[in-house]
Amino acid sequence: MKKLIFGLVFALLTLASLAPAQAQCVMCKSQVEAARAERDDFDPAGLNRGIVYMMTVPYILMGAVGFFWYRRTHPKRPTDHQA
Repeated sequence: MKKLIFGLVFALLTLASLAPAQAQCVMCKSQVEAARAERDDFDPAGLNRGIVYMMTVPYILMGAVGFFWYRRTHPKRPTDHQA
């Protein structure tokens, strides 16, 4: 139980301390540069957030599959509760 709590706290602190990233592939970058040439007030921050969002969904799905696979292949150990 302590390991689970430690892992959750560590994950939350790690996620809270992430710096903004430039998550643009070459095609996305060229589209942003073309849009900037057309409009001076174009802000690519929304595009970056969308790319990061699309990137995280597969990781969350794989994590869920891995979690349920682990739970299925490793049964709970019986605990001895003596009154």
